[in-house]
Amino acid sequence: MRLRYLAGLLLVPGLVLPVPALAETRKPYEKQPVAEGYGGAVATVDLDASRTAIEILRRGGNAVDAAVAASATLGVTEPFVAALGGGGFFLYYDARTGRVHTIDGRETAPAAMRQDSFMENGAPIPFAEAVTSGLSVGAPGTVRQWELALRKWGKMSLRQVLQPAIEVARRGFTVDEEFIAQTAVNLDRFKDIVPTRELFLPGGNLPVLGSTFRNPDLARTYRELAAGGPDAFYRGSLAAEIVDAVRRPPVDPASTRNVRPGLLTVDDLRGYRAVLREPTRVGYRGLDVYGMAPPSSGGSTVGEALNIISSLPKTGDRVEALHRYLEASRLSYADRGRYVGDVPDVPLKELLSTGFARERACLIGERAMPHPATPGSPDGTYGGCPAAGGTPDPLTYEGPQTTHLTVADKWGNVVAYTITIEQFGGNGVVVPGRGFLLNNELTDFSFIPSATDPNLPGPGKRPRSSMSPTIVLKDGRPFLAVGTPGGSTIITTVLQILLNRVDFGMSLPEALAAPRATQRNTPSTFAEQAFIDAYGPALTARGHTLALFPGPPAGFIGAATGIEFTGHGRIQAVAEPTRRGGGSALVVRPLDDDD
Repeated sequence: MRLRYLAGLLLVPGLVLPVPALAETRKPYEKQPVAEGYGGAVATVDLDASRTAIEILRRGGNAVDAAVAASATLGVTEPFVAALGGGGFFLYYDARTGRVHTIDGRETAPAAMRQDSFMENGAPIPFAEAVTSGLSVGAPGTVRQWELALRKWGKMSLRQVLQPAIEVARRGFTVDEEFIAQTAVNLDRFKDIVPTRELFLPGGNLPVLGSTFRNPDLARTYRELAAGGPDAFYRGSLAAEIVDAVRRPPVDPASTRNVRPGLLTVDDLRGYRAVLREPTRVGYRGLDVYGMAPPSSGGSTVGEALNIISSLPKTGDRVEALHRYLEASRLSYADRGRYVGDVPDVPLKELLSTGFARERACLIGERAMPHPATPGSPDGTYGGCPAAGGTPDPLTYEGPQTTHLTVADKWGNVVAYTITIEQFGGNGVVVPGRGFLLNNELTDFSFIPSATDPNLPGPGKRPRSSMSPTIVLKDGRPFLAVGTPGGSTIITTVLQILLNRVDFGMSLPEALAAPRATQRNTPSTFAEQAFIDAYGPALTARGHTLALFPGPPAGFIGAATGIEFTGHGRIQAVAEPTRRGGGSALVVRPLDDDD
């Protein structure tokens, strides 16, 4: 368990003062996967991030303020998955208007990026080399996303919500097994990049379990943002330092690693904008399910799969239901690969139409479809059961190393926020003297030019993502919110959690803890061992090929968080009980609070 100190804050416009330590005023926070109570709730992968959000809520902030504060804290305590150098997708339910909004904070490709930028001598660059390079770095979106969310819906300033993260970075936190494991995954490349080695490998070695990890450089960077606002990141000296690290990666001269320079410029940073987008929406079993529109494929693919499943007669047989889940996932991934990306005229309305869903659903029979499923034709003309036409598209690799947080406040506002720098450790480059890693998000593009691929690199384009922050309304009011890391498995994890909760009658904690399987139009369905043990023989008899999910981390899919509104003002916050070391769920006023 991480037991870290977090200074409390008195949050008054224009004024930030310390208050007594948390332990002096109330029970100490403990890491737990489920919490239930009133007044607001949060679920993240990390205790510090969760209690940051709860303290913001207790001091009058709303869900947006708390979400930004928690994500900034995750940039300290989970630096290999969440940082200033990345981006994400932000889903917000506004209780005042009853509307769901989204902010696209996805990274953008430099103006100099071309379709063949990941090609050399007629062949794609080896993926690992593309990751650890300047070529993989897109203009980060996180800070502009924070700015837009706070300006549109927040009650506090960026200066105020950054203070808890500054304190955690300055005072440090206790190194646990998960932090060491994520460092170890990156050991070889971190050793070759001078500022990364200096920050994360003290004395050239892995950090010691139980030691204190401090990041004064990140604290300084956050203080500059607090004082100067987002322009301190996207303009001036910090922007120049970011660009220099991308274009001249600070590799140890003694290293033989080929770390290619990137294309990012100060003009690319100066021109970055976070974008308000309309959410996707589908109806499912009387619920309204909201998600992210392109360039995320989360909302469209989750929504299409739900539509396909709801087009079939209900079944009480668990194996049949899981068979349909896998087949609906297979079909929706085929359509995702063919039609969804940061391109004009994505046929989103048709992909989410009931007519297209019925046409796709009619392909689901008693046995698994031959691999691969080919894309359908979302052309507005549906009837009969035509075979899907066209050719299958390859599955673009997306790293599973992301994080998700979910927040609700006492007014009923809800945030589902997925944040990433792509791989564990992003592109491996810490901006010298700044304390944060850069992203490798541009490796989410397809590397090989193709006339039919909607996910090719290009100037200013945002790579397709699978991030799927999701908010579900019942009778126009929040019912639950959920999301997860996991690269291209994000979509199936969110989909499976929804099915567990809505169709299988599980509680939200049970729905998150249940064993998972992911079918992404691949030859094998990858699954956790517990899923294979429980359902493998029956699904194999239906023609499915199951294999243990290779990770990383091996054998485990996702690390979800969620919130459910259970009635009469009560809220339940839920995080993973064991995956990736387990998460942290907190509420403002627990049911057993004696205060």
